[in-house]
Amino acid sequence: MYAIIETGGKQYKVAEGDIITVEKLNVEAGQEYTFDKVIVLAKDGNVAVGAPYVEGAAVKANVIGDGKAKKVVIYKYKPKKGFHKKKGHRQPFTKLQITAL
Repeated sequence: MYAIIETGGKQYKVAEGDIITVEKLNVEAGQEYTFDKVIVLAKDGNVAVGAPYVEGAAVKANVIGDGKAKKVVIYKYKPKKGFHKKKGHRQPFTKLQITAL
């Protein structure tokens, strides 16, 4: 049993019990979140493919919490000009555990 869901402009293959990190969602820790954009749903040997989404399908998940990814360093320079610019970024994410397909 698995499903392919879409959230934050990305697609994730999930199964029951999986822990995934997705783009930050506006949900408190401990709450339940439902993904309604299910692209593929495979249950008991039957595969349903949506066009673009499977109708009536939903994937439920519990929110574990929010966090930030490792820092990505952006460094620019131009040779022989003395130009150096350093910038960092930490992408926020939400950690979820899939409970039901």
